[in-house]
Amino acid sequence: MQSPVVTVIVPGYDVGLYAAEALDSLRTQTRGDWVAVLVDDASNDETGALFDAAAAADDRFQVVHHRERSGLSAARNTGLDLVRTPFVGFLDADDRYTPRALERLVGTVVGSGSDIALGAYVRLRPEGDGHYVPGSVQPWVAAATDPARTGTTLDAHPEASGNIVAWSKVSRTELWQRTGLRFPVGKAYEDQIVAQQLYTRARAFDVIPDVVVEWRERADGSSITQHKGELPVMRDYLEALAGGIEVLDAAGQTRAAAARVRLILAMDLPPLVDLARDHTDPAYRRELGAFTRTLWARAGGVEPAEPAATAIAAARLW
Repeated sequence: MQSPVVTVIVPGYDVGLYAAEALDSLRTQTRGDWVAVLVDDASNDETGALFDAAAAADDRFQVVHHRERSGLSAARNTGLDLVRTPFVGFLDADDRYTPRALERLVGTVVGSGSDIALGAYVRLRPEGDGHYVPGSVQPWVAAATDPARTGTTLDAHPEASGNIVAWSKVSRTELWQRTGLRFPVGKAYEDQIVAQQLYTRARAFDVIPDVVVEWRERADGSSITQHKGELPVMRDYLEALAGGIEVLDAAGQTRAAAARVRLILAMDLPPLVDLARDHTDPAYRRELGAFTRTLWARAGGVEPAEPAATAIAAARLW
């Protein structure tokens, strides 16, 4: 086997219905010099068995079983402690890589010398027959990754701050070691703050317009992103959004922070406002309203397009 260049950390909890596709998407990569750390977060289904079978058949896979469920952040941190390659990436066990994902991400950052490479992604949506179909690249994803750039920074490309997911990137392991970065344990939407910390601490990063990941929206509604109507989940979400902006502020990245404010007002808040209108707990509206007013104060009076403008105007009154 070629000496591995990149480690892919694959955390999974009760994803037996999907994990085989994630593992297959690794096996079929056009670049084969990878290893993967599969972290079973004390699953109750066949996830752990699928991981073990993969490792038995292919020594590029290494499995860790958590004895107790610790959460996605802790699972990723477990994987980070085992990385011995120059580069590291992440793939959630219910998602899948596109065939050239590692070829493009690793090849780009090796060629440029940058600390991070990030690519585009699409949602993998369920159809009625049980199949999942990838969608189109959304505008905010394209704004972060298209056109291709090498050796760039947030100063030159502030819209990159809108790419806040862990699994669309490959980064130098040295960056994680040098900065001591880890995912915050016990929080949902843990990618948000870590992504901004990576951007602000990287010497340079690359972006590519290629779709590298297909991100599954589960048909059974069990994805964390499908539970934003629950008050504790919404609180974690708003905390992560605010925390990411705070990282940018602390680093003096005013243009990137302004880009995040615009994007959150236009994209993140309107769906929450829709959930809040008929929510049974008035605290949901009250807390969302306070967050909206704080964010609006930074918007400089520039309203997003409809229907977001109407939604934001309503939330500011709560």
